[in-house]
Amino acid sequence: MKKNTWELLKKSAYGALNPIIKLLIKTGITPNGITIIGFIITIASTVILIVGAEIRVRGDVRYISWFGIVLLLAGIFDMLDGQLARKTNNMTKFGALFDSVIDRYSEMIMFFGIAYYLVSYHYFLSGVFAFIAMIGSIMVSYVRARAEGLGEECKIGIMQRPERVLTIGVSAILYGVISYYTGDFKIVVDWLPFPLFENISIFTIPIFILAVLTNYTAFQRLNHCRKKMQ
Repeated sequence: MKKNTWELLKKSAYGALNPIIKLLIKTGITPNGITIIGFIITIASTVILIVGAEIRVRGDVRYISWFGIVLLLAGIFDMLDGQLARKTNNMTKFGALFDSVIDRYSEMIMFFGIAYYLVSYHYFLSGVFAFIAMIGSIMVSYVRARAEGLGEECKIGIMQRPERVLTIGVSAILYGVISYYTGDFKIVVDWLPFPLFENISIFTIPIFILAVLTNYTAFQRLNHCRKKMQ
């Protein structure tokens, strides 16, 4: 997806949220309050995965599906806090710092839940990729923060936080919807010790892609800063 197209989609999404922002302004809630609510919802999405892992019913798609729905709800709150701050002229340095810190905690908690669920059902390799995706996600943000601390703007690259949350949330929901209609679908190859494709691959393949692209984005930003700083 081209950058201009993605920016247009984000602008449209923010525009659709304007009625909610107007309602929030009337309630008097602060942007930091919205950030905290989003964080709590993210924790709730992770709790859903942990409960699903402990239930020990392999193939029960409900937990990943509800995880995706709740995670996207948390993503909406992540969009609301910045917009609310701008609309109410309540943008502060601490607010920006607080939002960034909570975002990092949210991502680590989210990936912890994903890895916990996958490993509990013996999708060990996918759990490893979830951990690698978490590393990449944190480094994407860290490179930008460190570069800006040194006076260089660094916003380039794909797979920034909105893209990461959207990718995981949508793939989780798709996994549930498709599994509902197809049942326990698998493609098995005799010489492979695991299925070539099964329903949960709808959820785990995007995690693998995230593991690759987040780390690529981190190095892309690092290289960008190297060129500018030299």
